[in-house]
Amino acid sequence: MQAMMEEAPGNIRRQQELTTRINQIQVTPTFWRVFTLVAAGMFMDAIDVYLASGVSSYLLATKWATVTQNSVFLSVGFMGLFIGSITAGVVGDCFGRRRAYQLNLLIFGFFTLLGAVAPNMPVLIGCRLIAAIGLGTEIVTGYAMINEFAPISQRGRWCAATSLIANCGAPITMLLCTLIIPRFSWRAMFVIAGSLALILWYFRRNLPESPRWDINHQRYRQAEATIAQLETEMAARHLAPAVLEENAATSYDNDAHLRRNLLVAIVAVTAVIVCQYTFTSWVPTLLVKKHLAVVSSLAFSAVMMLGAPVGALIGTLLVDRVGRKPTIVTAFGLSAILGLWYPAQTTASGVMLVGFALTACFYVLMAVVVAVYTSELFSTTYRFRGAGVANGISKLVTIGMPYLVAWLLTNVGANVIFVTIAGIAIFAGLVVLFWGPETNRRVI
Repeated sequence: MQAMMEEAPGNIRRQQELTTRINQIQVTPTFWRVFTLVAAGMFMDAIDVYLASGVSSYLLATKWATVTQNSVFLSVGFMGLFIGSITAGVVGDCFGRRRAYQLNLLIFGFFTLLGAVAPNMPVLIGCRLIAAIGLGTEIVTGYAMINEFAPISQRGRWCAATSLIANCGAPITMLLCTLIIPRFSWRAMFVIAGSLALILWYFRRNLPESPRWDINHQRYRQAEATIAQLETEMAARHLAPAVLEENAATSYDNDAHLRRNLLVAIVAVTAVIVCQYTFTSWVPTLLVKKHLAVVSSLAFSAVMMLGAPVGALIGTLLVDRVGRKPTIVTAFGLSAILGLWYPAQTTASGVMLVGFALTACFYVLMAVVVAVYTSELFSTTYRFRGAGVANGISKLVTIGMPYLVAWLLTNVGANVIFVTIAGIAIFAGLVVLFWGPETNRRVI
């Protein structure tokens, strides 16, 4: 007992010393490797979401699947993402970041390739469920890994840049589906996605463990080795240790406000995902309801989707300079205003311009809320679980949105959908404004 009491002050000093050193790390080649491979994984996540949409329409058109089977195929994808998000939180916090971000792509790649040779729709649905569980961990592990490796003063910029790369997956995937599926069938897309995931898993095998997780679990020798490597790389590039600002040097005690921060994360992430998914998924149908031809509605949707990379870029530029809360609250407010204004448009140019601006606002929020703010709301001890629960619940809610939107279209009308989007955005903005802490440049 006495030996343990004598050891405790030494452990505390070692922890403080290692934490100070990791907080002073600048951008190094190791960080560039982490960023590149994590961003590639997030790109795979975006590919999978839009791949399912492109494949499902082809399965239905070729009568390989019934309407009911198609609905189950899409729903189990979101259910898998929910399970994967929760699982990633437990694995990442309790057993290490490396295990979480290595295992997920192996599961996704293997079962996606298995789905490519599925003999019938029930087998494909089963493969889709397990593959989605694997990929469901990516959004939790990816952003949190960048968060823990990036320099404190640039943390938001790097996380948002990861989101920018990920959101480029949407137009690229839709283009690939358009070019490949009619010529080589949907199976070719599954082969491409599964193969890319396994190749990426191979290159991610040797990524280092997060030093912050090692320090938090008293694995000081492992943390020391990683930090020493980063410091050696800095010295080789003649980079001086980062100088922390006064507010950054003071640790923000997220654990003291764990329940409040979890509530803020759940509300903010769910609002972003639900609003973005509802608008981008249903806008062709909503435009048809406004008496636009199907071909025209798809063209308008394509133009509006260009707002995705633009919005993510805006979020990348603002998140560190302006701060998390001002950017988030403003983007939610603009989303509400544009959401109410959109159904009032009567011209083609108005539909596209306002739709483009609304899409950009949603993706500013994707870049700042999902990529940056959520991970920063939790300490190293609870970061993966907090982000996992918030992202998991958002996926769970998303499962029910198609049924709600269909009911609203049938019984109430398209305009109420935009009122609902505006209401959700206003509520989430107020929650962040009054209860969300500012995490910019904070030691986490």
